[in-house]
Amino acid sequence: MAEETNIEQSKSKPMTDKELEELLRKSEQNASYPDVPFDEFTVPTPEEWVEACNELLKGKPFDKMMYTKNYEGITFDPIYTLRKWKDILPTDDYPGMGDFLRGSTVNGYVHEPWGIAQACDLTEPQENNELLKFEISKGSTVYHVRVDKATLAGVDVKDAEKPGDKGVSLTTVEDMHTMLDGLDLEKIPFMLYTGEASTRLLAMMVAALKAGGKKVEKLKGIVGADPIGELIKNGKTSESLDALYDQMAAAIKWAKKNAPGLRTVFVRSTVFSLGGAESVQEVAYTYAVAVEYVRQMMKRGLDIHDISQAIAFEFNQGANFFMEIAKLRAARQIWANIMKEFGTEEADRASFVHGRPASFTKTVIDPYVNMLRNCTQSFSSVVGGVNTYENEPFDELIRKGDTFSRRIARNIHIMLQEEFGMQAPIDQAGGSWAVEALTKQITEKIWAKFQEVEAAGGVIAALKDGSIQKGIADILAARFKALELRKDRAVGVNMYPNMTEEPLDPRPENTEEIKKILSANVDKYLADVDAKETDAKLAAVKAAGADALIDAEADAFTAGATIGQVAKAAAKEACCCEVAVEPIAEHHWTEKFEALRRDTEAYIAKTGKNVEVFLANMGPIPQHKARADFSTSFLQVGEFNVHLNNGFQDDEGKPNSRWEKAAAALKAGIDEAGTPYDCAVICSTDATYPEDVPGMAPLLKAANPTMKLFLAGAPAKGMEETYRNAGVDDFISVAANCFDILKDLQKRKGMIE
Repeated sequence: MAEETNIEQSKSKPMTDKELEELLRKSEQNASYPDVPFDEFTVPTPEEWVEACNELLKGKPFDKMMYTKNYEGITFDPIYTLRKWKDILPTDDYPGMGDFLRGSTVNGYVHEPWGIAQACDLTEPQENNELLKFEISKGSTVYHVRVDKATLAGVDVKDAEKPGDKGVSLTTVEDMHTMLDGLDLEKIPFMLYTGEASTRLLAMMVAALKAGGKKVEKLKGIVGADPIGELIKNGKTSESLDALYDQMAAAIKWAKKNAPGLRTVFVRSTVFSLGGAESVQEVAYTYAVAVEYVRQMMKRGLDIHDISQAIAFEFNQGANFFMEIAKLRAARQIWANIMKEFGTEEADRASFVHGRPASFTKTVIDPYVNMLRNCTQSFSSVVGGVNTYENEPFDELIRKGDTFSRRIARNIHIMLQEEFGMQAPIDQAGGSWAVEALTKQITEKIWAKFQEVEAAGGVIAALKDGSIQKGIADILAARFKALELRKDRAVGVNMYPNMTEEPLDPRPENTEEIKKILSANVDKYLADVDAKETDAKLAAVKAAGADALIDAEADAFTAGATIGQVAKAAAKEACCCEVAVEPIAEHHWTEKFEALRRDTEAYIAKTGKNVEVFLANMGPIPQHKARADFSTSFLQVGEFNVHLNNGFQDDEGKPNSRWEKAAAALKAGIDEAGTPYDCAVICSTDATYPEDVPGMAPLLKAANPTMKLFLAGAPAKGMEETYRNAGVDDFISVAANCFDILKDLQKRKGMIE
């Protein structure tokens, strides 16, 4: 009877994480897996599978077509089987323990799903406050604030170059109070990236919360800094790294004492991701930064437990779905082992990961496709096991999100949680032969890359010698080249362009007007401030050591100091050994094609003219259609005018009269005035080209001697010289460099120099 009671209680009351962990540890000692026969199925051999594929490939080489190598140097197999990968399956690993490969918590998302942390970046504190509340009311579970560049740098709004450029503008404690007003910070986590140091914005928050009678000790989430990340982004820091490390240590100590649920170190991979890094580089370099922080904090006497609990990571999810899942699983495993080497207890080896879609993979052209990119990247992040996630609006590269784009972004979280059942099972990818194989492979590569940085003397030394920058630049160049050759496909940009697309309104903010309004609000606030009291508190900031800095800055904000005044008072003189490195510039992968399109659009707007393309389609539609469609899409990537036709055919009794018809149509030009075409493309089949090209190409060239003549398709073996001698200038095919061809046509037209 007692046993039945316990069973009923267990049904009504779910196990705690601790209880489940103990149960799993016991089961690990007694685990046995029965052999499940599949006698009713005939399992094909690998040889049979390859043979079946070869039939479908129709002569194309299996090894070339069915194996895919990615930027990480990992080759995807065409099929993953248990026989090949069974030895690496994590049959004795459990989530929330060990090396945390299978998840950072024992229950995964079952009891608590990932935090929905949609960034709120509206310029004015009041409107951002309203947005924060709106986001929570519509499903977000984390208050995530993004501040503008001036606020990050400690610059008052009146001195800001462009207030509100990347987020909310905060100059005084009144601004912070306005933004935080009515937020339930005791129940809902708060997230804020603070730039080089967390002390200043943390102090402003503390001052605002205390003024509002709120309990600072209840604050939880991330208010974190990444000074090396800012060094890499900008090439230098405003203070010496030692001074910034001192502030980092002070923030960790302060949080432990005053707000133990708050992480104050936010190590972000964004600077590497935006530079074009592949996944191995992204994780390895991010961990190299984090390890530098750990060592610097230990030098300053901090306990490894406190350091581990202060660190949060941000990883950017790219477009390679399975690789991104493997990346997150590998990252947890590697960090657990790094922290083990630093002497942490098991519980301190779990990493806290905030995820976001990689802005590098987004496009300005045909931006609605970004919704699909965001969907797959969110999906891979959740399967990979992030703790919190922000899904950027699809129009992030163009403008700040609006109600529609924010809703679409937020609803991807909601659908994954409530409609797709992604809160269970725990470790959704666990046991997948493909994902486990990729996880093992990328783990080994990340660890090797991390060791390279360690061997170079650590991340600062590797940044100084430029090896990190060069490695990322090489991958960026490879990505750009793959897009030019259309080996990588950006839908709507270098493939399948939408010629009817209307560009999104960027809705630029009136910076000068905003600056006036916000500056007036600051002036109004300062009018009631006791200047002597403010000066006294600023003097205290200047005299304060790192450990007393946050409290001193909070007092100064309370006394009415602005963020610029506090930043100036707290700044220490740069030391003689201040670090400067080559910065890693921000990019997104389609920027070169988008610039090309803008050149076309600008020329059209200025002159009303465009590159005009004539399709010399030979024979009936079935004969020329495939290559005519390919050539049209290829040239419309540059937003050029492609003039279509149904093909030129011989008149009865007049063989090869199709050539004269095509030449006559080309010579007639694009309109009644005879405006000439800028190029022509012969479209037909390999079987007809040996007859058509030598006979027709000279006629087309004679009809328009200044144009460029293309042949659609790569030339058959031994025929290129013949076709070029006939007048063909170049070839439009899957092997052609789309970008170079389009740029050349722009130059010939006079669009660009």
